[in-house]
Formats: sequence, C-alpha cells, structure tokens
Amino acid sequence: MTLPAIRRPHPASCHCGTVRFEVMLSDDLDTARRCDCSFCRMRGAIAVTAPLDGLKVLQGADKLTLYQWNTRTAKHWFCSVCGIYTHHQRRSNPNQYGVNVACLEGVNPRDLGNFRGPTASTTRPTAPDPTCRHRALAAFCRQIANYRKAPT
Repeated sequence: MTLPAIRRPHPASCHCGTVRFEVMLSDDLDTARRCDCSFCRMRGAIAVTAPLDGLKVLQGADKLTLYQWNTRTAKHWFCSVCGIYTHHQRRSNPNQYGVNVACLEGVNPRDLGNFRGPTASTTRPTAPDPTCRHRALAAFCRQIANYRKAPT
C-alpha cells in the first residue's frame, strides 16, 4: 500500500472543517505512534510529530478547546464543534506537538496498519484490524459523554 506524499506544509482540519491548520511534520509519517497516557489510550488516535513552530492554525483558533489534567503539562486541543482531537503539546517533550494523523488531508490512519503495543517506535504496524474502528468510536463517544456530564 502506498501512503500519500506529505506536503511541506501539509494541510489538515477537524471533521467539520471549522478548524483548519497546516503542519510541518518532523519526519513525515515515520514518527507515527500511539501515546500510552491514560487519555490517549482511550481516544486511540495515532499521532505524528511536529515542532512547536511547525503548526499554524489558519481558521477556527477560537473554536479549539484545551483539555488538561493531573500535572497540566500536556495540552490537548479539540474542535468544540465536532469534538475531534486535532493536536497536543506533549508532556514527554513539551517542545513537540503530536498531530492527529486522521486530521491530515488525504491520510487515512487505517492505511498505516494496526499499532500493537504502546508506541510505533517499539512495534511496527501490522495489517489493519477491522474491529479497531468500532472500539475507537465507542471510546470517543464515552469520552464526549463524560465531558458533557462534567460539572462546570
């Protein structure tokens, strides 16, 4: 399977298109991995790496919602309209963003295969798992439901 060419910068957006951004990835799709923090494990997104100065929000910055917990070092942004996680500033390296592969124009994360294990750096992708989409969707729906129930 041939993966799409990554442009520099590469266009990206949330599901509804309210948030649009461009990103200069550190090493194209070669940095793809799953974070193993409690939040990322539940959302199941595959992220690629970009330096802090490599992400530019073009539209909808006012619609990005920030989520933090515990040490408040990591910063996770998602679209307040459609709920899609777009990117996060890493706790493990605050000089980097993790960018949701699914937000990259023309990239289907299922084409990267199924990541078995905590990160792609420890385990290379294998053939796509036909059930993973449903588990990820269920986890996402639970996450949104819990967010809406949270006291303000």
